[in-house]
Amino acid sequence: MDQLDIRDATVLGASFGGWVAAEVAVRSTQRIARLVLVDPLGIKVGDRESRDIADMYAMSQAELTAHAYHDPSRRTRDYSTMSDRDLLGIARSRESYTYFGWRRYMHDPSLRGWLQRIRVPTLVAWGASDRIVTPDYGRAYAAEIPGARFELIEQAGHYPHVEQPDRFVELVLAFADANDTDHAPVAATAG
Repeated sequence: MDQLDIRDATVLGASFGGWVAAEVAVRSTQRIARLVLVDPLGIKVGDRESRDIADMYAMSQAELTAHAYHDPSRRTRDYSTMSDRDLLGIARSRESYTYFGWRRYMHDPSLRGWLQRIRVPTLVAWGASDRIVTPDYGRAYAAEIPGARFELIEQAGHYPHVEQPDRFVELVLAFADANDTDHAPVAATAG
């Protein structure tokens, strides 16, 4: 953002990308006008023995899909028909998840305490059927960010922007319009 001289950006991150967006925002919101976190990972809510985030490495692809989607039939993939390039992209994505999320499973032990530093309008959007990280986890996430607004999206799982794109866009645009700062650029982090 510094190199590109981006100012007053709306930063949007989903899932792992939401974790990245939160980590960026706790360090500085100087160039951020608004933050949208969509089913982000990254914090520990329960005690040491509680699993806040489903163990995605211990699930079959079918189980993971059932946990991530309200309607799992929307995310069926036939890997045998995919190009080598697409398969490599999926493998690299999973490799990154493992590299960055393995040691302390999908969270930064200090992030929850730092979320209070986020001092820009923040929307935390959550799929009501998310079984990777439940809506209660999302409410706890939002409660740590001063003034954050929590919105539940019905008939959506971990990826509400995929399952309910119209509702998701409506929600984000209404949030951005309510907190408009001269139509600032949007920076997104993949999830």
